[in-house]
Amino acid sequence: MIDIEKKTLIRWSKMGPRAMFGQFMLELAETNIDLIVMSADLGRSSGLDRFKKQYPEKYISVGISEQNLIGMAAGLAKEGHKVFVTSFAPFLSMRASEQIRMNLGYMALDVNIVALGSGLSMGFLGNSHYGLEDLAIMRTIPNLNVSTPTDCLELKKTLMDYAFSDRGGSYIRLTGVPGSPITYESDYEYNFGKISVINKGEDILLIGCGSIVGECKIAIEILSKIKISAKLININTIKPLHDDILNEISKFKKVIIVEEHIIIGGLFSTICEKIGLSDLNPKLLSISLPCKFGPTGKYDYLLKHYGLTGEHIAKKAMEFIRKKN
Repeated sequence: MIDIEKKTLIRWSKMGPRAMFGQFMLELAETNIDLIVMSADLGRSSGLDRFKKQYPEKYISVGISEQNLIGMAAGLAKEGHKVFVTSFAPFLSMRASEQIRMNLGYMALDVNIVALGSGLSMGFLGNSHYGLEDLAIMRTIPNLNVSTPTDCLELKKTLMDYAFSDRGGSYIRLTGVPGSPITYESDYEYNFGKISVINKGEDILLIGCGSIVGECKIAIEILSKIKISAKLININTIKPLHDDILNEISKFKKVIIVEEHIIIGGLFSTICEKIGLSDLNPKLLSISLPCKFGPTGKYDYLLKHYGLTGEHIAKKAMEFIRKKN
């Protein structure tokens, strides 16, 4: 557990996940002598400016060459270093997917990939920089863990867990922007692979991952005002996903899965695969991104465009509840 004040969580939220990743790496470097942080020419974008100045011997930039980044990281991991690498989500999950598959999957080397700007958070940089399909690609690789922290507190706990464990390779998906809603307003017990109940309710179940869980919190507040009791579950670990999620789903007739990822291959697909191998038969609704390229613009605009704001999620939940079939 971390002794932390709410004002600190607010400050972290204002700084955003990319900046806080760099801050958390500074803290980890103080206690983990084997730590190495690597970047594909994105030191400033990943909040690592202070880190590379304070720990130049622990920081390596390989330039814009993500395939080389993974290969070098794998070699350092094989020599006993705890390695974290960072670049934008599509460049890691697609450009370097073969290297991730062979070095982290097949060879099971302990490299932690921190994917910046997943989902729509890259805004005006557009579809070339959006992480729309990364979960679908990364979770198919054997021996690779996949985590989706919802806010900066959970990001810190996720990084600490990987830094001081031997779980093997990981893909850590950073979504959201500075000022995104906070999910955890106080400390909580983090358990790798386990689900986390954010809000208790009886009428409908919402399941989310990443920063969009903060928007789901707004949605359940709206629903509560019209006497709809919604339970909210945060999925930090997409892979492996604990079977406890089936126990939660079994208590509800209708379940909504919310994610900042295309409908194919992400959280919705993961939940459907679990349900398909069980005896459960709930009514499901996916609130996600369509499998197509879309507009560019400010992050807030994009969330509204795709119906991923708290207000839109609440509206869709009301329509889903009132639907007879």
